[in-house]
Amino acid sequence: MRTFLFLSFICVTLGVFGSDIYTMQSPDGKISLTVQWDTNLSYSVSYQGKTLIFNSPLGFEFENESPMHADFTPITQPVSTLKHDSWEPVVRNKHEKINLHWNEVHLPLVEKGGKKRKMDLFFRLYDNGVAFRYQLYGGEVIGNRTISRELTGFTVPEPSHAWVAQYEARYTSSQESEFNKLPVNSLTTETVAGLPFLIEVDKENYLAITEADIDNYPGFYMGCDNNANDGQVTLTTKLSPLHGQPETGAKVRFSDKTHTPWRVIMIGNNPGHFIESEIIQGLNPPCAIQDPSWIKPGLSAWDHWWSGEVKMEMPVIKEYIDFAAAQGWPYMLIDWQWYGPFNQPEADITKPAPQLNMPEILAYARQKNVRCWLWLYSTDANRNNAFEEAFALYQQWGIAGIKIDFMDRDDQDMVNWYRKVIKKAAEHQLMVDFHGSYKPDGIERTWPNMMTREGVLGEEYSKFSSRIVPSHNVTLAFTRMLAGPMDYTPGGFLNVSPDGFKMQSPTMVINTRCAELSKFVIYESPFTVFCDHPKHVLGQPGADFLQIVPTVWDDTRFIDGYPGEFIVMAKRSGNQWFLAGMNNETPRNVTIATDFLPTGKYELEYWEDAKDAEKNPTKLNKKTVTIQSGKPIKIRMVSGGGYVSVLKPLMDNSNIRN
Repeated sequence: MRTFLFLSFICVTLGVFGSDIYTMQSPDGKISLTVQWDTNLSYSVSYQGKTLIFNSPLGFEFENESPMHADFTPITQPVSTLKHDSWEPVVRNKHEKINLHWNEVHLPLVEKGGKKRKMDLFFRLYDNGVAFRYQLYGGEVIGNRTISRELTGFTVPEPSHAWVAQYEARYTSSQESEFNKLPVNSLTTETVAGLPFLIEVDKENYLAITEADIDNYPGFYMGCDNNANDGQVTLTTKLSPLHGQPETGAKVRFSDKTHTPWRVIMIGNNPGHFIESEIIQGLNPPCAIQDPSWIKPGLSAWDHWWSGEVKMEMPVIKEYIDFAAAQGWPYMLIDWQWYGPFNQPEADITKPAPQLNMPEILAYARQKNVRCWLWLYSTDANRNNAFEEAFALYQQWGIAGIKIDFMDRDDQDMVNWYRKVIKKAAEHQLMVDFHGSYKPDGIERTWPNMMTREGVLGEEYSKFSSRIVPSHNVTLAFTRMLAGPMDYTPGGFLNVSPDGFKMQSPTMVINTRCAELSKFVIYESPFTVFCDHPKHVLGQPGADFLQIVPTVWDDTRFIDGYPGEFIVMAKRSGNQWFLAGMNNETPRNVTIATDFLPTGKYELEYWEDAKDAEKNPTKLNKKTVTIQSGKPIKIRMVSGGGYVSVLKPLMDNSNIRN
């Protein structure tokens, strides 16, 4: 992995400084930012001449201090800098090489009166978004300084709509919910909405708000001040309170200079292009692992309750190891109860349950060229810092990674715990998958052993609800996935129509087989956990596609779609392109432009919904034809349907069919 950072100073063209205002633009000039500080500290953003974020507040409220949001003056004149960052990621979630350039300004501010407290603001303007963060300093009194509220707001036009994920448990949840499209003026002061927060200002202008590089600070949620003024609505920042504190209580404690996470606003004319963005990773520090060559992405089998009445027994574990080997997958995840009862004071994550012979399991897996992951309950891992001893032991065993579950918080202490676990795992060459977790923030750039995490209403809900419907699956690609990898756990092969669905064991899935296959291309997850039982998959239509689909990509292209309706993506691995389409409940035909392909002829191998797939969702057609680049591909997707294909370049120029 190589990282390059180039700086060039261009002060005249990038920013305009007045006595109490500063204006700058993105490198391509399409995005403009204005910051004001003389009275109330605020900012606004326009895109191609249209204001998308009107004058919006900045600042903080503290315990035992006056608020800090007005009457500032700059300590030095702000200077804009054009910066460029280029690196080759250890784990290629989207691209084999990432190139970012942006204009950046540092605004060092001090209050004009009173205690003359200092606060720095950093703004970055990319061609496809804005990011900013605060830097705060130690207080007058030695010891903890406490933030009770972050005042950052996002004032958008009142006619805007947003895809809103509202969590019933508010700040202590696994962040698993639908993203429902709602008018922004329907949000209230009681709203606690998850990120990413996708906004449709109009059909030509979209915003997606999230955060990056969360460190020693809580996660934030979207609220609303419930007061629409002059055709505008101000969305508010709601921080997760310190554990045990009320919603109105302390959010952050610090004693020295500290910085907040980056507040990120993706901006563009089509929400699908946000999927291609690398801003989130780019706002995190470079890789901290000196030699990350041991980090290997891939698909995994999973001996989980989802796929049937699975028991934690030796024959079952070996059956799933055999499944992974048969499919050519590198991993098998041994799930809960491998160390006996969990979330108990006596739970010991270093000792397998009596019925399991771990040396025999690991030897069997090695013989099959499969490596094992282990599941842990978070309280069992944290009790007396048990994970420190356990991780060293797992490294001796040859374990590939650990899946930690049921954190269900993103307060300051929990955020710090995540980082401690990830770092300790890296010391012992263990990859990490978090479940019961908060959304990603790009930490995988710094710690690429952080492979994936849940924080998504995924396939497991088909076990006990009818919530995993096609429109939800499509929406996830435009919302939750913008934050980073998501362990949705796809792979349900008992595909049924909505009328045929029932909650049962083994688990049914409400979409076609081809739609299920498309999730392995469309959804981002370098470590992808397959949910179903071997007997439902081996030898079945579509199982062959799962033997060839990668989990990392050299290039990613959004082709077409709209949240909740459909999506088509193209992703490259080496010189092969994988195409995937996923549909909502409305049958549709889609024409795919192939201008992303280099000139030439290609073998197109594709799996498509059978004509009667709406009634028989497990049925598909598989065909191979030859096409010419630049010629469109027409696909048909039934209700809840999908499409996948592989395009391989050919040297032979004969027998072209379209």
